[in-house]
Amino acid sequence: MHFRITGLPAEPFQHLFAMNEAELARHGAMRRIATDDGYPCRISLTDADIGDPVILVNYEHQDADTPYRSRHAVWVREGERRFDAVDTVPEQLRRRLLSIRAFDAMGMMLDAEVAEGAQLAQQIEGFFANRETAYIHLHYARPGCYAARVERA
Repeated sequence: MHFRITGLPAEPFQHLFAMNEAELARHGAMRRIATDDGYPCRISLTDADIGDPVILVNYEHQDADTPYRSRHAVWVREGERRFDAVDTVPEQLRRRLLSIRAFDAMGMMLDAEVAEGAQLAQQIEGFFANRETAYIHLHYARPGCYAARVERA
């Protein structure tokens, strides 16, 4: 079964990079400099290099009008292109422990699992075996942050 993983679109975040710290704070965001590999960009699904400026901002990734509506902090980098690939798991996801959550078309959770990213493709295939699964959200299991979306391809 084919699947498509996508990062977040870059456009909604680009204006943040021109803001000063006070303006960012009014948007519930903050600028940081990456000091290790713990700054995963949700646009490109790559890790920031040490020394890269990044923005941490709250993002509503699950906008379904259900009890599962959700938002969380995400890191983004300036000038990144949105990851969008079929049957490809980016390295950023392959090397992390993930929470994998399957949702129906109404945004209700159908199933969930925690797995190493190296097993992600098999987990996706298993969730999409259920015809009711409309999409999957990936989260970094330890901090709980939203990582990416998966759809049928």
